[in-house]
Amino acid sequence: QVQLVESGGGLVQAGGSLRLSCAASRRTFGNFFVAWFRQAPGKERELVASISWSGNSPNYADSVKGRFTISGDNSKNTVYLQMNSLKPEDTAVYYCTTGPIATRLAHLYNYWGQGTQVTVSS
Repeated sequence: QVQLVESGGGLVQAGGSLRLSCAASRRTFGNFFVAWFRQAPGKERELVASISWSGNSPNYADSVKGRFTISGDNSKNTVYLQMNSLKPEDTAVYYCTTGPIATRLAHLYNYWGQGTQVTVSS
């Protein structure tokens, strides 16, 4: 069992920045991936970015490319999502998850955090 704890969400004005953190309770399998999803009210959960726990193969949704950066600190079992140039449409609950493949299909991930709210005001 792996527990994931997200932090770093909050309220920010459009154009601002936030950094989300996802801390795992223990080291996961080396070939696992970690991803950030987000879910806005009335919308489906969507993939934002993913990366391997070893820091390879970063991948981004088109809507966040050039604005968000996913990175990891393997020594701390922590993955970060740096979010710059935030827009009101980025407002959502952001979830951290991990699983054996990097996919946009949320049901294929094994473990999920509780989520952290990000609100971007216009």
